[in-house]
Amino acid sequence: MGGRHRHARPASADDLLSQLGRLTARVREEVEVQRARVELAEALQRGMLPSTLPTAPGLRVAARYAPARNGLDIGGDWYDGFRLSDGTLGFSVGDVQGHDVEAAAYMGQVRIALRAVAAMGTTDPGEILHTANELLAATDNPLFATCVFLRFDPYTWSVHTARAGHTGAVWARADGVCGVVDHPPEEIGLPLAVMEGQTYTVTEYRFTLPGALALLTDGVVEGPRFPLEEGLAQVARVLRDGVREDPEVLADRVMEVAEQTGHTDDAAVLVLSYDGPEACQTSDAASGVV
Repeated sequence: MGGRHRHARPASADDLLSQLGRLTARVREEVEVQRARVELAEALQRGMLPSTLPTAPGLRVAARYAPARNGLDIGGDWYDGFRLSDGTLGFSVGDVQGHDVEAAAYMGQVRIALRAVAAMGTTDPGEILHTANELLAATDNPLFATCVFLRFDPYTWSVHTARAGHTGAVWARADGVCGVVDHPPEEIGLPLAVMEGQTYTVTEYRFTLPGALALLTDGVVEGPRFPLEEGLAQVARVLRDGVREDPEVLADRVMEVAEQTGHTDDAAVLVLSYDGPEACQTSDAASGVV
């Protein structure tokens, strides 16, 4: 025996408008939550970056940070600088894997770990990275961070650097020579917090002529418009062409390279401008002279 089929009543315009209103409210709520997370991440990020950086006679320092263009990739990059126990200066730039509030908070942990290790009297960049790595790897946080740590000696004008999976420093001299401080692949340690027991090789060189050096994150030099190598070359040219400029000006010009890459990540740069001591202005051709 056949049954009578009930046909659903067509949705009225009021029903459709009501449903659309509910969907719109839900989307608006999700957007507001995401915006709040981004604003919190940016506040954390900027709040944890140092308000001042150390200097020395003949050395001037400037730094810049730019949040991600799309507002979703903020939180992982940092720069820092502080005086070490022996009177030398320590500088670091790094990038936490991941984004948003969690990355911003973890960035603060990494910076604190580096400062805490240095406060114990360690001044060797390789030892600082090694001990910080042991502390961070022992936690259960799944994030990790790349980092470069630089120690500047204002008495000898020598520089020691160590890298934990991070981009090398870019430099230029007043005589027009420029380049990237290169480490052989085997001397670039793993990022911090990936694995315990890591060692980090230290590279030493000296500032023998006036010049500039930039520590930076890959958001400055790598993006969809050109690869890392081209970005590094552009930064080297910026430093070479403006080697006599104030570091604040140089930092702005380096950040302009980030705009050219079409990057979506956040970006950080720290620029050291140095006059070069008279005692080191020689024709010394030894390895490691910059």
